[in-house]
Amino acid sequence: MKALYCREFGPEADMKVEEIDSPLLPDAHVMVDVKAAGLNFPDLLCVRGEYQFKPPLPFVPGGEGAGIVTAVADGVKNVSVGDRVCFNGLTGAFAEQVAAPAGAVIKIPDSMAFEEGAGLTVVYATTYYALKQRGKLQPGETLLVLGAAGGVGLAAVQLGKAMGAKVIAAASSDEKLAAAKAHGADEGINYTTEDLKARMKELTGKQGADVIYDPVGGDLAELAFRSIAWEGRFLVIGFAAGDIPKLPLNLTLLKGASAVGVFWGAWAMRDPGAHYNNMSELFEMFEDGKIKPHVAGSYPLSDFLGAFGQLSGRKAIGKVIITP
Repeated sequence: MKALYCREFGPEADMKVEEIDSPLLPDAHVMVDVKAAGLNFPDLLCVRGEYQFKPPLPFVPGGEGAGIVTAVADGVKNVSVGDRVCFNGLTGAFAEQVAAPAGAVIKIPDSMAFEEGAGLTVVYATTYYALKQRGKLQPGETLLVLGAAGGVGLAAVQLGKAMGAKVIAAASSDEKLAAAKAHGADEGINYTTEDLKARMKELTGKQGADVIYDPVGGDLAELAFRSIAWEGRFLVIGFAAGDIPKLPLNLTLLKGASAVGVFWGAWAMRDPGAHYNNMSELFEMFEDGKIKPHVAGSYPLSDFLGAFGQLSGRKAIGKVIITP
């Protein structure tokens, strides 16, 4: 089968599409013909050797995808041959076939395209866990979304609206803000041309945001935290800006606020029942038209550098998809 192969940690350009053996089917696993795979920021970090978990070399990158089940190991009950599914893991998706753990494979609705299924698991499951379990977002509260036009950002905008919040999108260009508003944001802040803290005071009547969703990090984190409401929750999602911020802890005291870590993958493994409940609710929202993954671009495996460049250059509006 054809697969994107990473033989050494380093720049994405060092990888190649190679012909390799199809994976074996271990116990408690499912074989999937991959129709689409989602590209996420952790995939870049894995390839560069900068992620908190380093996969053993060599490996096929790609942490999520969607396709058709072609074989199941004995004892697997949750899916059957022929099912349309999405799957997630640390590696393996950027290939024509993947052997995924049965617990990481879920049937998708017939109305969901493979590109949408490939763009759902990581960003929407992460975001829903963040807003529901970690941020405890309530109807009528104000949600500030940083990096609001990226994959997780648009997911946060859509889910925030679906959960009844007032959503303020913050992004680096007017084009990105327009995309966020098209997906449900009530207000927008261009943080390259506007004062984030001052605009937040204006838009919230000096109350601030009840929940802040931050996948960006860097200098924006402290600026955003200074606009948090009393007893607000600041959700630490990731660090797309590259720099891990250091917050002055007196800010948490002055606002009675919390900085809350969001590690969806570890939580899903520790509490699979709650994870499956969340996924069921996401599928219901999809079928009700409340959420819809926005595909920024779909790239063949041969143009993986184009796909990676969209993400590393922070150009993507929505989700970048690779089609093996």
